[in-house]
Amino acid sequence: MDVTVGIGRAVESPVVRRFTHEAMATIFEVHAVHDDGQYAAQAAQEAFALLDRLERELSRFLPNSDIGRVNALGEGDATQVAPTTMECLLIARHLFDMTEGAFDISIGTGLPSLELDADGCVVRVAAAGVRLDLGGIGKGYAVDLMAELLEEWELRRALVHGGFSSVLALDPGADPAGWPLSFSDPAVPGRVLSRLTMRQTAFGASGVRKGDHIVDPRTGAPARDRRAAWVAVPRPPAARAGDGGGPRLAPAAVADALTTAFMLLAPGAIEALCAANPGVEAWLLEAPGEGGRAEAVLRHLGGRGPAPA
Repeated sequence: MDVTVGIGRAVESPVVRRFTHEAMATIFEVHAVHDDGQYAAQAAQEAFALLDRLERELSRFLPNSDIGRVNALGEGDATQVAPTTMECLLIARHLFDMTEGAFDISIGTGLPSLELDADGCVVRVAAAGVRLDLGGIGKGYAVDLMAELLEEWELRRALVHGGFSSVLALDPGADPAGWPLSFSDPAVPGRVLSRLTMRQTAFGASGVRKGDHIVDPRTGAPARDRRAAWVAVPRPPAARAGDGGGPRLAPAAVADALTTAFMLLAPGAIEALCAANPGVEAWLLEAPGEGGRAEAVLRHLGGRGPAPA
């Protein structure tokens, strides 16, 4: 069962140009509206070149990547990383704190023991055995940076996604109301649960696939009570952080991470997190069987209700 965000037919309008690229073990796409097809293609290729660079920095499978070197550090050792890697790690650490450990790129091996020197872009390991995996946030972070690059090229009417599970809708494409998106039951692909029309919003999707489990890093137990989770995070007016010196405001990275955490957290904790972060919304597909239910039920938390399917 693949859990994704569906993209409606309006995205495939003749005025919307589509470009694809394989990276991070999935397919990334740029959908953009621009009068000059050659110019749009050049901008998309620049975005894909940025994506490839990020993969070389963030992949745990490459021994000489930034994350590969961090994972090889012994107690007290340190390594310098790229500014983008440091920023991604700072965002991940913030989300670890926000979710009280439900989102953990170290999968319980000791993320708090990492010392992150943001000014020097240096990562130091205070305790041995920390192993990082940015699979739960890397795609979203890449989508955020790709979208910023497209805007620098004046491609503002665009949508970027990584494998349909990390989606960022910028200004509207063919439909002036926004980009048409949908959520479907991963166990019943024809069952559309909700339809939305969105702009300047990031979406993330996570779920339990057959033979594959999301493991709670706090307990080591797999997620069992929830079939899927979708999260919407509004994109701030300024994609980059201000003078405070913190990491950029990266809504797709945040949505990516929260979907993983929301597969594990209790509804009350999710509702409190949404209330504390205005604009954040969650759609939870609770597993069938709870309370005698025979069918999975979609639950919405946050400010916007799901549109009728």
